[in-house]
Amino acid sequence: MKKMWGKLLNIVWHILSKLPLKALYAFSDILLFPVIFHLVRYRRKLVETHLRDCFPEKTAGERRQTERQFYHFLCDYIVETVKLRSMPPKRMAKHVEWVGMEDMQQRMKENDHFFSFVYIGHYCNWEWLASFPMHLTDEFAGAQIYHPLKNAYIDRIFLDMRKQFGGECIPMKETLRHILNLRKQGKRPVVGFIADQCPKWESMHQWCEFLHHDTSFYIGTEKLGKTLGAEIYYLDVTRPRRGYYRAELKHIADANKDIPDYQLTDTYAQLLEKTIRKEPHLWLWTHKRWKRTKEEWLTVKDKK
Repeated sequence: MKKMWGKLLNIVWHILSKLPLKALYAFSDILLFPVIFHLVRYRRKLVETHLRDCFPEKTAGERRQTERQFYHFLCDYIVETVKLRSMPPKRMAKHVEWVGMEDMQQRMKENDHFFSFVYIGHYCNWEWLASFPMHLTDEFAGAQIYHPLKNAYIDRIFLDMRKQFGGECIPMKETLRHILNLRKQGKRPVVGFIADQCPKWESMHQWCEFLHHDTSFYIGTEKLGKTLGAEIYYLDVTRPRRGYYRAELKHIADANKDIPDYQLTDTYAQLLEKTIRKEPHLWLWTHKRWKRTKEEWLTVKDKK
């Protein structure tokens, strides 16, 4: 049954992806938003709670406005991701402006660094950001770390979309092996890490203040970066207008073993919060970011 539904989804997705963006945005406004926001009320209570707790300084009216803006963007994200299935590279290059890409590559060559790690958040359309490898010169290799989806057919669709611009998708548990293999091929890997997910208990090591919450982040980017001596960047993304994004690479540090533990992760959290506060509706508020608390973690830790 899953196989049949997977094939059907694949066919429908492919057909819809051929529609122009204007038509897909009309679908987003006229049908998708009313269904998700008003009829299904997809995770509305969760989003309301998140916005109340993260922005206590805002009025109830301001938070309601942000909530509606978020769901409008969420619907746009869905149709934009559908469009990604048949988005030619030249067309994608017009929709995502990359700032600092040449400077990053030049810096790596001048400093003789072989790895660059880029912190990314679930902000704006992170699927479209998979297009960054087509802006790298031949001596570099673009890759992104991802969590394999439970549904094999949907997972394959997303992998094919993400790899169409020349990048490699690396399962999280195989990160080091794949990165070193790219280096053995004579490449300088530039790797994107979407690092704002909620870690499992065993992956929690550090907590920081993030949007008025004690928040734990994955520290794998920092830990691996310090081991390999990678250059660390933060990707600051904005949405100047509908369907267009600006992605700016901001250098954080040249990672080395002398950097205090968790400093890079804390810096990422601070930069991401700054980005979110500018236009909060562009972050993924439906994600259960704080389903595990520091107090629960301390209890679990004490029992070990």
